[in-house]
Amino acid sequence: MQGIRPCLWFDDRAQEAMEFYLRIFPKSHADALTRYTDAGPGAPGTVQTVTFDLAGLPFIGLNGGPIFTFSEAISFAIACDDQTEVDYYWERLSDGGETGVCGWLKDPFGVSWQVVPVALTRLLADPDAEKVERVTTAMLQMTKLVIADLEAAAAGA
Repeated sequence: MQGIRPCLWFDDRAQEAMEFYLRIFPKSHADALTRYTDAGPGAPGTVQTVTFDLAGLPFIGLNGGPIFTFSEAISFAIACDDQTEVDYYWERLSDGGETGVCGWLKDPFGVSWQVVPVALTRLLADPDAEKVERVTTAMLQMTKLVIADLEAAAAGA
């Protein structure tokens, strides 16, 4: 088996989306691009698929037309080591998209992302139930997650 690769269905912006992601994620690259032929269903010569790798995760982008759209039922979580990384991904991926709550956003193509500091995972796994409740309450009030505020909530501040 050659692995599992997410396939993202775009109306007609797969190449644009790939180029957007490649500018954001380090250690990423484009692999291949295919075009529709006279056999269709897209217009001959237009981009059919793009394959690319984002920070070690392979993707396929398909220009399949307006039949399907993205939803929050599928999202890609980015584990960030510090606030600088959270800010970096949050600002770039949400530019032209829309922000949600608890570190969720939609990029300009409608793909959902979670920009999550690894500190949150650590704080939510704490054996102190009251601390976890304070962190959860703080998180639920945020759009972009702020590590200092999560840690302050954990400390009871």
